[in-house]
Order: sequence, then C-alpha cells, then structure tokens
Amino acid sequence: MTGNPIKTLCAAAVALFATNMAAQATECARKDALGTSRVLVVDPTTSPRVGLKSFPQTLPLGDHEVVLTFDDGPWPATTSKVLKALADECVRATFFLIGKSASEHPELVRTMAAQGHTIAHHTWTHRNLKYSKPENAAVEIDKGIAAVETALHSAATTNPTTPFFRFPYFDTTPRTLDDLEKRGIAVFGADLWASDWNKMTPQQELKLLTERLTIARKGIILLHDPKAQTAAMLPAFLRYLRDNHYRVVHVVPPPPKTVADKAR
Repeated sequence: MTGNPIKTLCAAAVALFATNMAAQATECARKDALGTSRVLVVDPTTSPRVGLKSFPQTLPLGDHEVVLTFDDGPWPATTSKVLKALADECVRATFFLIGKSASEHPELVRTMAAQGHTIAHHTWTHRNLKYSKPENAAVEIDKGIAAVETALHSAATTNPTTPFFRFPYFDTTPRTLDDLEKRGIAVFGADLWASDWNKMTPQQELKLLTERLTIARKGIILLHDPKAQTAAMLPAFLRYLRDNHYRVVHVVPPPPKTVADKAR
C-alpha cells in the first residue's frame, strides 16, 4: 500500500458510507414511485453556505435534480401528511426544525429520522436573527439545536449531529454567519420556493412551484410542512416530478470523524 494508510482507510470508509446510503436511497417497494435517485454528502468545510437566493453558490446538482427541504416543523396535523406523501413515493427530504416544536413533539422528530430524512436546525422559536444581538442570536441557535438533539438522542448538546442550519426568513448577519462557519455548521438557503407562507389553494401553489421549477430546472426547493396547503399539494407535486423526469437528491452530512481523523 502506498501513501498514508490512515488516509486511504478513511477515504474508503467515506466511499463505503456513500455507497451504502445510495443503496438505501434506491430501495423502494413500488417500482413506479419517484424514489430518491442519489445521496449527496454536504461537507460544511467545503460548502459552508449554499442556496442562490442568499449566496453566490449552491449545491452541485445536475439538470432536473432537486433537493426537497421543509421548514418550521414539526407540526403533527400536517407534518404527518407530508411524511406519508414522501413515504408513498420513497422520497427523502431535509427538515429544518424549530427547537420548541421539536421539544413538544419529540416522537414526530424520531419518526422523521427513522424514515431516513435528514434532521437539521432552524432556531428555537423562529426569531429573526438579523435584529438580535450576536449573543442573543447564539442562544436562539444553540437552544434550538439542543432541543432537536434531545428529541433525537435524549442529549441536550449544542454540537449538532447534522451540522445544517437555515436562518428564519433567510435573514443573516456577517457575525452569525462567521460563527456558524467556525463551528463547522453549513448554512442552507434555497434556490427556489413555493412562497407557501402566502395563503393560496394547493392547486395555485402547485402551479406556482412547477412554473418556477420549469425555469430553474434544478435546485434546493423550500417548502413548509406546517402549511396545510403544502401538505395537500405535495402528492401532486411529487407525481409532477416523476412524470417530468426530475430526480430527487437526498443531502446528508459527512460521517462522524474517527479518532484518527481528529488526531491529524
């Protein structure tokens, strides 16, 4: 064996992780389901900020590839419907959770994780951090992370299992962005959205979203699982993706670092 054997073994472990995740992503009982086409590992050290609505760069997606993301949950009445729609099509998504809601509905958070979805972070109470003092913003972020980690693992740590974060309202400050990057937490924006914070029918939302996707052709899509109109619209949107040959990409963090990794 040439080169550094530890580096070689670590690279092999990462490759095996990605291969296993890809295999899991393609498993589906329904042959005509949309499915999840591939898994994309997002490393905060190389992709600290993604999403063209907020930043100059986004994820390396091909034409007709989309990443489905949901904000502001969990909310039992609607999140359960969203999860069913995703399960029916064997699709995996990323949920940016409000810490307070996660602490009130921990069983729903664990259900999301058990179904293979990526669990990410969205503050404690959805406060706009642009208008908060840096120390208050840090508390809002950490309290949210701790609540989600407690729901998932019964451990109130501020070191997130999945180091993905999205700012409420996409409102950021240079100080908070820098703090998150130093902590190794990737900040997600979005490439397109359904504007589902506005009241509309599921049919109107579907039309708006598909028209935007026709123009963009790919990207990180922002939706909100607590919105009843989005939960009602989602099955039709997933069918649209299938019928129009879009492919769903599931984003995950890198595997945990080994002792050898940390020692280098």
